[in-house]
Amino acid sequence: MNVFFEEDGSFKIASIMTETQGALQVESVSGKRTKVKASNVLMRFETPLAGFMEAANIVAETLELDFLWECCGETEFGFEEFSADYYGRKPTSIEAAAIAIKLHSAPVYFNRKGKGRYKAAPAEILKAALAGLEKKRLLAEKMAAFVEDLKSHKMPEELMQKRDMLLYEPDKNAFEYKTLDAAASALHLSHLKLMHICGAIPSVHDYHLGAFLREYFSKGTDFTSEQIAEISADLSFDLNVDLPMADAEAFSIDDSTTTEIDDAFSIKQLADGITRVGIHIAAPALGITVDGTLDKEVMQRLSTVYMPGNKITMLPETAIRPFSLDAGQIKPVLSLYLHVNEALEIIQRDSKVELIKVADNLRHDTLEPFFNETTLEADSGHPYWAKLLYLFNLAVSLEKSRGKYDPTKPPQVDYNFYVTDDKVSIVGRHRGSPMDKLVAELMIEANNQWGALLASHEVPGLYRAQMGGRVYMTTKAEPHQGLGVAQYAWSTSPLRRAVDLINQRQIISVVQNNLPVYPQNSDALTTHMRNFELTYKAYSEFQTRMERYWCLQYLIQENVQELHATVWRENLVRLDNMPYMTKVYGLPELKSGTRVSLQVQEVDTLMLDLRTKFVQVLEEAAAPVDFDDADIEGLDNLEPETVELNSEGVSDADLATPDDAVEVEAA
Repeated sequence: MNVFFEEDGSFKIASIMTETQGALQVESVSGKRTKVKASNVLMRFETPLAGFMEAANIVAETLELDFLWECCGETEFGFEEFSADYYGRKPTSIEAAAIAIKLHSAPVYFNRKGKGRYKAAPAEILKAALAGLEKKRLLAEKMAAFVEDLKSHKMPEELMQKRDMLLYEPDKNAFEYKTLDAAASALHLSHLKLMHICGAIPSVHDYHLGAFLREYFSKGTDFTSEQIAEISADLSFDLNVDLPMADAEAFSIDDSTTTEIDDAFSIKQLADGITRVGIHIAAPALGITVDGTLDKEVMQRLSTVYMPGNKITMLPETAIRPFSLDAGQIKPVLSLYLHVNEALEIIQRDSKVELIKVADNLRHDTLEPFFNETTLEADSGHPYWAKLLYLFNLAVSLEKSRGKYDPTKPPQVDYNFYVTDDKVSIVGRHRGSPMDKLVAELMIEANNQWGALLASHEVPGLYRAQMGGRVYMTTKAEPHQGLGVAQYAWSTSPLRRAVDLINQRQIISVVQNNLPVYPQNSDALTTHMRNFELTYKAYSEFQTRMERYWCLQYLIQENVQELHATVWRENLVRLDNMPYMTKVYGLPELKSGTRVSLQVQEVDTLMLDLRTKFVQVLEEAAAPVDFDDADIEGLDNLEPETVELNSEGVSDADLATPDDAVEVEAA
């Protein structure tokens, strides 16, 4: 005797070996013996096992589901009794098994009610279910066709219309995502790679930029005409306001691409060998109304965004021009005056809100040939050489007073990116050059002293602090050990950073003896600080990401096949002449500081990946070099876990803070 039984949702057959009341010991066609519950047995038969299931499946294929459904009626039934009705006679065991197989294969038509028992689905439900199945079938056919298109490197128009979703906010339940995923899996490619190959990413640069803009500038980077109109009406500053005129003219020092000029200097000889040095900062706080239209936008953007070849300004041009310290114009400023004796010691400090005439805007590219390390000993012929030399010597004195002067420190290089018509040039500048040191030290002095001014009057501000190796922002004056100052309040870039604008409001309130805009325990101040920290970090990471893109684009542009680099540690190297670090797999164990030659194997601007192969050692390091992590550009995107503080506890962000000297503005 044989049995037809259900097990794990499928039908099987076997011969009975032994039988008890609740179970059977059976043997399959293959000879495998197993135990089957009696309740799972659907039918007993004498027909030989060999070929039984094959024959039943063949018969099942001849049965039409629609006809079966029409024949079965509305009540619950068993497959054997239905087989008799269907055939009009006692069915053979193979015919009965075929009916069971067909009924079981179509749950849309027949609801399962137990072992071998079924009930026909109601007509309306069946109609809806069949429509759903047809829709799935058509969708599957379309997906298959789209997958073939993608495998042939063609992007179907329907998927192209969902391009932004697929690139930036993938919905894993969407048809388009599943189609792309199927094709990418078949080709063993990432989604991005496949979309790029299929032409859905025509500009890799715009893809990287778009990812950033979607998150931080979803409404666009430009100020609307309505906003501009409201901002223009909101700017309350009038040059005829009752502010004193400074008795000296100022000059600025900036990169040639800088458009938001927010710091300048003046020098005037006083009696008894005293020189008065003025540090003058643009004063938009005088004209931007707190919580006004422009202020709300500023507190949303929080900073100018820099990237090679472009920037997104914190302020619109209509708000920058009235306050930018442009040559030949009179502008309102917040000034810090340093009275310096012949020994370059500061004997008096005064802060004023005033008007000043800007005589010149000096630019790095035209100034550097006349003012650099080699021109400090003799007059280079530049009209500002003597003033610049004096300010440089004062800067050295200020650096010594901070305890950070180290003439033996190896020179470090910053890089400026200039992009014209999608062609990039990368120009190195030595960090700590006379121009950089001059501006950086005077900015540190201003940020330190204005922070002290706020603290002495118990007026809160936003400070950058560093203690115990941890860098953080706070509303209280706390030391910045890495910079060697008692406090450090960002105050010198109010046209470019919201923190500086906020601090300027507080400083002006002290200087003019008014109530502070943000009182003690101000919720607004704390909120702005937290928002700024998160946003500024994101902006900085984006700038680094775009710089890495342009470094790779430069390699493609110049068809670079061989690179020289310096081993930093393990298999991580720093490339020459650009701010880029990369891992070199297969690099032999070498001392940090060793110079090596690398062969370029692949440059991938989409994934920001550079693959190289070690060629040879160019110059061995006499001893391992202890590099400062903070001096390595592009580290955050490369290997976040390796970002550390340098030997002085200064992070990358803080090295850029004496910034107005070294903060690069994009072309």
